[in-house]
Amino acid sequence: MQAFVAVADLQGFAPAARKLGMSPSGLTRLIAALEERLGARLLQRTTRSVTLTDVGARYLERARRILADVEEAERAAEGERTKPGGRLVVSAPLGFGRLHVSPVVSAYLTRYPDVSADLRLSDRMVNLVEDGVDLAVRIGHLPDSTLVARQVGEMRRIVVASRDYLKRRGEPKTPQEIAAHDTIQFGAMTAGPDWRFVEDGHEIRIGVTPRFSSNSADAAIHYAEQGGGLTRVMAYQAAESLRAKRLRIVLEKFELPALPIHIVYPTSRLLSAKVRTFIDLVAETVDWYFG
Repeated sequence: MQAFVAVADLQGFAPAARKLGMSPSGLTRLIAALEERLGARLLQRTTRSVTLTDVGARYLERARRILADVEEAERAAEGERTKPGGRLVVSAPLGFGRLHVSPVVSAYLTRYPDVSADLRLSDRMVNLVEDGVDLAVRIGHLPDSTLVARQVGEMRRIVVASRDYLKRRGEPKTPQEIAAHDTIQFGAMTAGPDWRFVEDGHEIRIGVTPRFSSNSADAAIHYAEQGGGLTRVMAYQAAESLRAKRLRIVLEKFELPALPIHIVYPTSRLLSAKVRTFIDLVAETVDWYFG
């Protein structure tokens, strides 16, 4: 279409070829292929001039509109890469998203008024492409995939208990001593009943028979604050209780290495401005290294 419009505007193959930066013979083949595809002659050629046929004149009008729409779409797409705009879809784990990702989204919308946001909180591992998600915050080691990942933090897995409980029952000094204690199981931490630790450079598993189990970290932490026993959670979940001294960390030297926190997105090629600026805002404004 661009070749045809150039020939029609400049009324010749040679000047159109110069404008498009191609050879006259190459341009001639393009126009011939277009006419063959349409099953109609668009141009009348003589040794002295090139003129439009009736079909060519009507096609030229429509081709100009189509090319204008394409140019507008390309400008809009290019604008999305340079200036944040449109709808940003973010996925994050339920608890972490509520406490830590949601405030970033709020700050982002204040900074970039041309963007609207959809924050989807779920502990389910979403498929970014199939679910139409621009980026996701994920805690833990990532499986091999085609996703691009940028680490933005780390998360400890800690065992905590109330000071009152530890005063009554004593503080465990090794993971093996957990067997003599009441335990509180937070179901999202592990699919099985074992708690994992590192001892002498090797991972060990300690079987627990919880007195109280819940799929809610808040419920597990609340019961621990009431003196219910030891519970194993992620550091951010107990951060407020630790600051207020309602809970204490135990068995710290036996903890597994911290889990990485990543932002993942489908590709880094032609990364949109809305995704790039959200990642930049996280790096600039938050501390997700939970030590």
